[in-house]
Amino acid sequence: MVEQRVIGQKIGARRPASSPAPAPEEPLAPPATEETPPKRRRRTRLIVVALVVAALAVAGVAAYLLLTARAAEAQPQSAPAPVPGNVLTVETVSVNLAGGHYLRLGMALQLTADVAREPDPSRALDLAIAWYSGRPITEVTDPASRTQLKAGLLQQIEAAYEGEVMDLYLTDYVTQ
Repeated sequence: MVEQRVIGQKIGARRPASSPAPAPEEPLAPPATEETPPKRRRRTRLIVVALVVAALAVAGVAAYLLLTARAAEAQPQSAPAPVPGNVLTVETVSVNLAGGHYLRLGMALQLTADVAREPDPSRALDLAIAWYSGRPITEVTDPASRTQLKAGLLQQIEAAYEGEVMDLYLTDYVTQ
């Protein structure tokens, strides 16, 4: 028969009380390099996200500036506002309204400063008579429609005088 010997402690045997128990093996702490990759990954992701956000912000600002510059180029350069010159007073006229009423209308034309000689006011008077004739008294006396009527007459006068007139003042406005 073959004899087997166990060196040290027998398998399944209890340790004697006198011998100190060996310290339980502590698992080895992972090296420092194993903990840093997740931290590095977080930092890397954070940096990448910050760079993407910064790039998008720069692209947005560049697009805004480019579009506003193109929009400014696309708009025609408006002529500078005319400088006011003399005021030309037009004689007062009575205009027949609808329903047997009438309007006594007096006006003055604000000329531009570059007008060399005063234009003939008869064109403005003719336009005013044609514009107001036959209108109902309610339209002529209502403040909102009166402003619209004045604006419409001003457009006609500006077109007729080809830039010599820049505004229209109503100096007499009486209805009956």
